Amino acid sequence: MLSAPVLLLLLQSPEAAGSIMAKVAANQDKAQSARSRFVYKQEVYTRILRTNNKLAREEKREYTVTPTPDGTRKELVKFAGKYEHKGKIVEYDDPGHKHKDTDIDGDVIEDLTDDFVNDKQSKDGVTMDLFPLTRDKQADYTFELEGTKEIKGRKVYRISFKPADKEDFGWTGEVLVDAEEYQPVNVFTKMSRGVPWGVKVFLGTDVKQLGFNLTYTRVAEGIWFPATYGTEFRIDVLWGYKRVITLAMTNSDFRRADVESTIEYKSSQN
Repeated sequence: MLSAPVLLLLLQSPEAAGSIMAKVAANQDKAQSARSRFVYKQEVYTRILRTNNKLAREEKREYTVTPTPDGTRKELVKFAGKYEHKGKIVEYDDPGHKHKDTDIDGDVIEDLTDDFVNDKQSKDGVTMDLFPLTRDKQADYTFELEGTKEIKGRKVYRISFKPADKEDFGWTGEVLVDAEEYQPVNVFTKMSRGVPWGVKVFLGTDVKQLGFNLTYTRVAEGIWFPATYGTEFRIDVLWGYKRVITLAMTNSDFRRADVESTIEYKSSQN
């Protein structure tokens, strides 16, 4: 029989971490089908600040999200926006509102919201390009088991990850994995290295402190949904556009839909 120290060493090996993440990848493939049976509410808050910490623009959206054979469909049920103009806060209630011919903040806030939380090929809208959870994404990363912990009475594995190629401009971070169902509980990422010098010089753009935090909630046995998703970063463009951008998403009120499109309310479990 293996001693406790030997067992601990085996559990902490890179092979163990890789095995755990392979199971996570398999479950992510299955999750797309399982999530298609749920309707839920999604709230998205996007805010743009000037570098003096004063508001430039913000928008709040609330959607009802329903599954489709190929992804998701979102119905916008609430919207509120506001921006600063000549020292005054101006409110508006129409998405895509432009208060001048060249409205950079308006374009940025609309594009970022669409890019980060409106992936129409995903059953939850969150783009998986930012997280090495699927089989295709994991091929570009190395994983290491850092230990275990308990969250709300459930054991989770702590697994760190980084690009397999040290020269790759990718993500590094940590994923917490439910030890019973091999589903992600939390994923935190940050840039593996700064924006390359050539990009700053030739494109005139620098991005700082870019990272993402994604948490999941268990809505039924073996079915986990992204519950919260957020990022904050600063962007500096050569011609003087400098902003701090915050984006936060919350999914809640998960309801199971049957094949006849009737809705059965189901409370989420963590």
